[in-house]
Amino acid sequence: MALLEVDSIDVSYGNVQVLWDVSLSVEKGETVALLGANGAGKTTTLKTICGDLTPTAGEVRFRGEDIGAMPFEDVVKEGIAHVPEGREIFTDSSIRENLELGAYVDRSKMDERLETVYDIFPRLEERADQRAGTLSGGEQQMLAIGRGLMSDPDLLLLDEASLGLAPVLVDDVFEAIERINEQGTTVLLVEQDIYNALRVADRGYVIKTGRMTLSGTAAELAQDERVEESYLGA
Repeated sequence: MALLEVDSIDVSYGNVQVLWDVSLSVEKGETVALLGANGAGKTTTLKTICGDLTPTAGEVRFRGEDIGAMPFEDVVKEGIAHVPEGREIFTDSSIRENLELGAYVDRSKMDERLETVYDIFPRLEERADQRAGTLSGGEQQMLAIGRGLMSDPDLLLLDEASLGLAPVLVDDVFEAIERINEQGTTVLLVEQDIYNALRVADRGYVIKTGRMTLSGTAAELAQDERVEESYLGA
């Protein structure tokens, strides 16, 4: 049994359907990439997994339990953390305050989780009392990922973690993703950066206009011309 199973889900915004028969799975310990162009349905898939949206058909199962209709707060308690596109940090609060907010489900492990986050992102510890809004874009992304890790998740959902970052910071973010996975957290990564996503992933899926079109190992997808075509609308 996979840690996460998305089984033939349809998803709509009001009367507008945006996902059709989408399926994917993530095994414990893996990093899996969900690839596709802007507007392909990647973010909608993550929002459905984390409880922001409810599928109109199909199931989302975590450790075999159907969580498709579960509220976001309960999904976090089950062991899933979502780092959304756009970071959504609290800019007027300090770095440490932002991180502590990520541990709201279980504050008993907060000091231990802070140590883990600071080990992965030393810059956050150096600037723990600094207002989050004064950080660079890359540092804000590190803070958003760190806040997600504060709930001690079994599965981390990352939505466009590298979007808008300078190349040197993109490298830092993907190195952090590798470390997070090596330390035992399973990762589902939504990305437009094909090269880096497939470099750190074990397997991947390609979604196009709300439908899954390809899946395979990272090595297979890296050699498949259809992956790049899906970004070009071909």
